[in-house]
Amino acid sequence: MDAQTNTKNYKAKELLQRFLPYYKKYWRIVIIDLLCAGLTTICELVLPMIIRYITNAGMNDLASLTVTVILQLGTLYLCLRIVDTMANFYMAYTGHVMGTRIETDMRRDAYAHLQQLSDTYYNNTKVGQIMGRITNDLFDVTEFSHHCPEEFFIAGIKAVISFVILARISLSLTLILFAVVPVMAVTCTIINLRMREAFRKQRVQIGELNARIEDSLLGQKVVKAFTNEEKEKEKFEEDNVNFFYIKKETYKFMAFFQTTTRAFDGLMYLVLLVAGGIFMVNGKIAPADLVAYVMYVSTLIATIRRIIEFAEQFQRGMTGIERFVQIMDSDIEIFDEPGAVECVRPQGNIAFHNVSFEYPDDHNVVFRGLNLDIRAGEKIAIVGPSGGGKTTLCNLIPRFYDINEGEILLDGESIHHYTLKSLRKNIGMVQQDVYLFSGTVYENIAYGKENASMEEVIEAAKRAGAHEFITALKDGYDTYVGERGVKLSGGQKQRISIARVFLKNPPILIMDEATSALDNESEFQVAKSLEALAKGRTTITIAHRLSSIRNSDRILVLTEEGIVEEGTHESLLELGGIYHHFYVTANELK
Repeated sequence: MDAQTNTKNYKAKELLQRFLPYYKKYWRIVIIDLLCAGLTTICELVLPMIIRYITNAGMNDLASLTVTVILQLGTLYLCLRIVDTMANFYMAYTGHVMGTRIETDMRRDAYAHLQQLSDTYYNNTKVGQIMGRITNDLFDVTEFSHHCPEEFFIAGIKAVISFVILARISLSLTLILFAVVPVMAVTCTIINLRMREAFRKQRVQIGELNARIEDSLLGQKVVKAFTNEEKEKEKFEEDNVNFFYIKKETYKFMAFFQTTTRAFDGLMYLVLLVAGGIFMVNGKIAPADLVAYVMYVSTLIATIRRIIEFAEQFQRGMTGIERFVQIMDSDIEIFDEPGAVECVRPQGNIAFHNVSFEYPDDHNVVFRGLNLDIRAGEKIAIVGPSGGGKTTLCNLIPRFYDINEGEILLDGESIHHYTLKSLRKNIGMVQQDVYLFSGTVYENIAYGKENASMEEVIEAAKRAGAHEFITALKDGYDTYVGERGVKLSGGQKQRISIARVFLKNPPILIMDEATSALDNESEFQVAKSLEALAKGRTTITIAHRLSSIRNSDRILVLTEEGIVEEGTHESLLELGGIYHHFYVTANELK
C-alpha cells in the first residue's frame, strides 16, 4: 500500500465491522435509545387497534361503546403519547450527542494516526483532502451513528408487528401486498450502490476544491506578483464546475431513488385498493378490519419510505466512514521498534555506515554506501550543489525517513534502538523552510520547551538575537504573528525559529540554511549565539554562505556521488576542488 492515503473501495460489511467498535463506550446509551425507539413504535401501532375496536363496536354493538369506554381509550392513548414524547426527546437529544461523541472519537483517532505518518505521506497527499476527511466527512457520521441502529430497529419492529397483525386480519391480502416488497428492495439496492459511488466522487472533489482554494490563498502574494489572478480563477472554475457535475450526478440518482420509492408506494396502495375492495365485497374482510388494515399499511409504507429516505443519509455516513478508514489504513512507515528504549542526553557521536537511501514514493536514489563519522561536540558543515542530498542526510538522523540499507548510529547504538520521541527530543533543527504557527511570538518560541516560563523564552530570544526586535513590536512577546508568521519579515521569522531551538537546548543541532534569510548584521549576531550554543554539542550546518562555516571543525562536500571532499576551510581551498570553486564563485558574486 502506498504511503499516501489509500483509495481502496471497501465493502459495506468491512466498513461496519470497523465502525461498530466505536459504539462500545456508549452501549448503554444505544440500548436505552433502542428501548425508546421501541416505545415510540408501540405507541404508534396501538392507534389503529383502538380505531378498529371503536369502529367494530360502532357497527356491531353501539350500546357497548359508552362515554366511559371512549374516555378510558382516550386516557390510554394520552399516556402512550406522553411516553412517546419523553422517549422521542431522549432519542433526539441524547442519541445525537452520542453520535457527536462517536464523531469526536473518530476524528481524534484520525488525527493521532496522521501525526504518525511519515513525510512521504504528506509529500503525496493534499492538505485540503486531509482536512475534508477529518472534518466534513465525519460530520455525516454523527447522523449515521445515531439514526442507523434506531431506524433499522424501528423498521424491523414495525415490519414484524404489522405483518403479524395484517396476516391475522387477512393472510391472503397480506401475502399479495408483501410480494411487492422484495422487488422494491432489489431495485432500491441497485440504485443505492450507484448513489454511494456518486457520494464518494463528491467527497473526493470537495477535497480537491479545498486543496485548490488553500493553495491559491496561501500563495496569493505570488499570484499577484505574477499577475496570474485570471489563471487561478480559471483553475478554480474548472474544479468548481467538476464539482457541479458530480453533484448533478448525485442528485440524478437521488431523484431516481425517490421516484422509484414513490412508484412502489403507489403500487402497494393500488394493490390494497383493488384486492382489499374485492376481499370486502366477497366478505373475506370486514369493513372495520379493512380500515385498520389501511392504517397499518399506511404505517408500514411510511416506515419503508422513511428507511428509503434514510438511505441517502446512510450512504453519506458510509462514505464518511470509508474515507476515515482509508486514512486509518495508510501505513505508518516510521515507528518505534520492539524493545526501543529512551534516548537520555546522548553524547552526540553520529556514524553513517554503508547507508543507502531512496525516496519511497518516486524511488529517487540519494545515497549508496554512504559512510560518515561525526564525533561528539564536533562542528560539521555540509556544502554541495542543490539536489546533492544535504537536507536528506540531516532528515535521516531524526528518522523523518528510514534508510533502505546500512545503519545510522548514535553513541554506538542504532537510532532504531531509541524511541522516536526521545530521539527527536535530543535533536534541535532550524530548517530552511521556517514555519511559525498562528499565534503569538511567545507561543512560537515556547513551542521548543513544554511549560517554558517567560524568563526562559526571553533568554532564548536574547541568545538568538531576537529580543530587540520583539520588544519593538506593538505587543512585544504577545504580538500575533499571523498565519505562518505572515506579519513578520523573513529574518524575524528565522530568528524566532532559532530561539525556539535555543530554548529546547538539545545536545545535537542541525542547522539547515539557518541564517539564509538574515541580513549581514543579523547574521553576525546569530552566528555569535550559535557559536556559543554549539560548544560541547554536535552541530551539523548546511549552508550556501561559506562565510558562516569557515570556523567549522570539518567541512564536507556532498554531491550525487557522495562525500567527495572533506577537511577544514583552509585545506579544502588548498585542494583546489569543488569547495574551492564554490568559494571563488561566492567571492566573485559579492
